Amino acid sequence: MIIAGGALLAYGGFTTTKRENIIEAGPLKVQADVKERHSVPPVLSWALLGGGVLVLVLGSKKK
Repeated sequence: MIIAGGALLAYGGFTTTKRENIIEAGPLKVQADVKERHSVPPVLSWALLGGGVLVLVLGSKKK
């Protein structure tokens, strides 16, 4: 959680790629890879980072 929260804070989101059919005409298919950028609000990144620290601290107190 700490690593994911820090990475999201540093990059501000993540990118995914999906393949879409552009043309389908019988056996002919034209496809393209489309990249989509997904932004993550900084509040969620901080919450993920803080939650990871909280789990780490509370987990170490029980030992």
